[in-house]
Amino acid sequence: MSKILVTGGLGFIGSHTVVELQNAGFKVIIIDNLSNATENVLNGITAITSITPEFENLDLKNKEQTKTFFKKHQDIIGVIHFAASKAVGESVKKPLYYYENNVNTLVYVLQELNKKANANFIFSSSCTVYGQADSMPITELAPTKPAESPYGNTKKIGEAIIEDVTKSNANFKAIALRYFNPIGAHESAKIGELPIGVPLNLVPYITQTAAGKREQLSVFGNNYPTPDGTCIRDYIHVVDLAKAHVIALQRLLENKNDTNFEIFNLGTGKGSSVLEVIQSFERVSNQKLNYKIVDRRDGDVVEAYANTTKANTVLGWKAKLSLDDAMLSAWKWEQTL
Repeated sequence: MSKILVTGGLGFIGSHTVVELQNAGFKVIIIDNLSNATENVLNGITAITSITPEFENLDLKNKEQTKTFFKKHQDIIGVIHFAASKAVGESVKKPLYYYENNVNTLVYVLQELNKKANANFIFSSSCTVYGQADSMPITELAPTKPAESPYGNTKKIGEAIIEDVTKSNANFKAIALRYFNPIGAHESAKIGELPIGVPLNLVPYITQTAAGKREQLSVFGNNYPTPDGTCIRDYIHVVDLAKAHVIALQRLLENKNDTNFEIFNLGTGKGSSVLEVIQSFERVSNQKLNYKIVDRRDGDVVEAYANTTKANTVLGWKAKLSLDDAMLSAWKWEQTL
């Protein structure tokens, strides 16, 4: 069996991708430092797939430990790299931590992978690289803008580093997947988004408010130039997103890539406002949500949604699950907690 390393594999998107990889017949080894995940996630993955992936509790900021890991696991044929901190607001407050955690760790993994005869690398990137795009929907050819946050900048820098590596080594193939806004949970409710502390993303804050863990949801601004005044994002079901990683990996392993470094947007192609997400939740959960409008938040762009033509046609992947599907699965997951 082909062994794939998933860094940050106990996190929200990582754990769902591990499930899809195991369902597709890959052998998976996970690295996670448990800074934003718990080891219990392994039980959920095992319950869904009947396979327990290998797991090492390792901090990729430790260069020597990273080297030792790759020496020990020389049969790894591909890496899907999720390990990174990802909160826009937090990155504005703690930029140096974000650069260390997101850039240094990427470099250390690439240094080890670059020693292999053939390297296959999938990078967890983000639509934040587009900043406030000039037009909607956003294609992969849209210019990347000066980042609105240190988090966004780490993704821009990350892509540039990977592209340079692929130019320097003809045997190094990589795909950067620029996700829009992943939400939802596995339909089994065995795994889902599990933020440690106060959630920094909209949907877990919604479900925690509905469950009584949070008193009230704050909607940051209702005076944006959008139909209802709230920010618009492209919310993609995490299971659809996870499946795209498997397809992208298979593309590299089968040498179907057109160039050594490819970029794909992953979204639904449809924008939904914060208020529309709240309305979707109220519809599927059959309850009213306690929320209030507050001031805008630093670093938020007005709207961002994907043109998914390239992923649909070149990658052969399409998002199938709806906003209501995602909100219902997120609510079922919250109720199991």
